Amino acid sequence: MSVALTGIKPTGTPHLGNYLGMINPALRLAEAYQAFYFIADYHALTTERDGAALRRSSYEVAATWLALGLDPARVTLYRQSDVPEVTELTWILSNVTPKGLLNRAHAYKAAVDENVARQRDPDAGINMGLFNYPVLMAADILFPGADAVPVGQDQRQHLEMTQDMAEAFNAAYGPILTVPEAVIDERVMTIPGLDGRKMSKSYDNIIPILAPAKQLRKAVMRIVTDSRPPEEPKDPREDTIYQLYELVAPPEAAQSMAERYERGGLGYGQAKGELFEALDATFAPARDRYAEIMADTNAIDRIFVDGSFVEDKAHPNDFDGYFGELSP
Repeated sequence: MSVALTGIKPTGTPHLGNYLGMINPALRLAEAYQAFYFIADYHALTTERDGAALRRSSYEVAATWLALGLDPARVTLYRQSDVPEVTELTWILSNVTPKGLLNRAHAYKAAVDENVARQRDPDAGINMGLFNYPVLMAADILFPGADAVPVGQDQRQHLEMTQDMAEAFNAAYGPILTVPEAVIDERVMTIPGLDGRKMSKSYDNIIPILAPAKQLRKAVMRIVTDSRPPEEPKDPREDTIYQLYELVAPPEAAQSMAERYERGGLGYGQAKGELFEALDATFAPARDRYAEIMADTNAIDRIFVDGSFVEDKAHPNDFDGYFGELSP
């Protein structure tokens, strides 16, 4: 059976963009693939310095996936730091990866551009963890022999860089690593946030899907709108409320909202209320389950321990062969 893999950094509460763009597509892939999900705690070290907060966030992310339907009896859930072979492969890949390739990584280029705009040294404040981030991500994907990787449009470059690294490795050592393919749901490539920009924790514009109902409603009510009155017709395709509603509501409900926008008579306040109701109906059961799971983190630890034997369950790459031959 082909292998699918995905991971998420434990940095803050997972939001609607995470769910629609990555978590839900990954859960669906588990129906047709041998699936591996991991908590990318090493990736979080580029910015996180609080060990206790990192452990707590790792539990939160795991509990989120479990609450949303991940079945550890059918798939493998593990913590990145529990699988030392991933960092070993990272070093090996580093030696077949041109620096020029990493120079083109979006995150690194954005940090350099910001420094230049502020008239600072181009590499000010940039650590090697950020610069080497694509190599560790490639190791995450290549270690279990992933064939398919669900990613958002913004992560496409990382997958392409992983393909380049796998091909460079195979050219040097033989056809050992599986070259993965991206799985992108075109309908949810970019999820709009509360301000209309891409939903992101860094923009503080997220909808926390497993937050208490009161907090969820408060987030929805923060969606930025213009000053047009309810009676004025509006184009639903240009409205953040509708764009989000269409992704979580039944098709007939979404069609109804679109028609009411187009003919006039639907105010933003009412539309936000309907969006909240749709979100609450979708995620309330998972929210209750999440609270139950977080009440017993020892159970999550047991899942992590079982998942840490990912090599035993993974795609049949010749791990002993290449790790053994390349070791001194």
